[in-house]
Amino acid sequence: MVKKLSKYGNSLALIIDKPILDLLNITAQTVLEITTDGTNITIRPVKKGKKRDDKDQKIMKAVKKIMDRYADDLQKLADE
Repeated sequence: MVKKLSKYGNSLALIIDKPILDLLNITAQTVLEITTDGTNITIRPVKKGKKRDDKDQKIMKAVKKIMDRYADDLQKLADE
C-alpha cells in the first residue's frame, strides 16, 4: 500500500485505513511505538504486559519522588 501524508496543523499525519486498524486491533486509544532505522519507519502497537507495567510503575514512583523533592524549584521554573 502506498500512502501520502496529510497536513495536520503544523505537522503531517498518516491516515491508516479502517481495515488495517481492524486487522491489528488498533483503536484511537491504542498506544503506538514509532521507530526508525534512518531509512524506514516502523509503527506498531505497544503490547502492555506485567513486566512493562512494573517498569512503568517504578519510573512513575521515581518521577513523583523527584517532583516532591524539588516541587518549589519546579514551581519557580514554571512561573518564569
